[in-house]
Order: sequence, then structure tokens, then C-alpha cells
Amino acid sequence: MQIEFEMTDDILIVNLDGELDHHFSTVIREEIDKTIDTFHSKHLIFNFEKVDFMDSSGIGVIMGRYNKISQLKGRLLITGCSEYIDRILEMAGIYTIATRMKSVADSIECIKHDMIEKGAKSENE
Repeated sequence: MQIEFEMTDDILIVNLDGELDHHFSTVIREEIDKTIDTFHSKHLIFNFEKVDFMDSSGIGVIMGRYNKISQLKGRLLITGCSEYIDRILEMAGIYTIATRMKSVADSIECIKHDMIEKGAKSENE
């Protein structure tokens, strides 16, 4: 499993490559948390485009990062899932806490759109 990070404003994009299983979940969890803390990320996008296998520990990684991001009043989005990964996430109920998107670009646009809407609402209040 390889992990690559990208930052756009306060959005952390986590690009995963390989198998997200119990062998790698602890390392992945620690790396993501460290990066969130270091760069003060508020929102998180998981890009599963290059993930070909995931077990229940992968679900744990997502849920734990959701808890961290929700404490920051941020959003968690998931993109790039194969049919197999998508089915696992659907059955685990992950899409009740995270938004499924078609691409990283769509995910970024969605977060920025929400930020603009929140800014407009607070100005009108």
C-alpha cells in the first residue's frame, strides 16, 4: 500500500494505491492523522482509484478519519471506487457519513461550493 497526499486550501486529498488491509491500516491511519494535524486540514477526500482490495480494517480507517474530520466541522468525501470497493462501502453504511463523488475534481468543487453557500448564509443572518 502506498499513500500520497495533496493539499488544496484546507482540503486533504489522500490517494491510496494497493491493498487497504489490516497489514497497512495502522500505518495509513497514523500517516493521515499526522498530515491532517500538520497541515490543519478541515476536509478529507479519499481517492480509491488505485485500491484493488479492502477489508474491514479499511472501513475502520475511514470511520476514524470521519470522526476526526467531523470534530473539525469538515466533510469527508470518497471517490474513485471500483465496483467491488463501492459495494463494500455501501454495505458498511459508509455513505451515510461520507459523500460519494465521481472524481477528485468534483469532490473539491463540492466542498468549495458548500463553503461559499455557508459564507453567504452567515452574511445574511
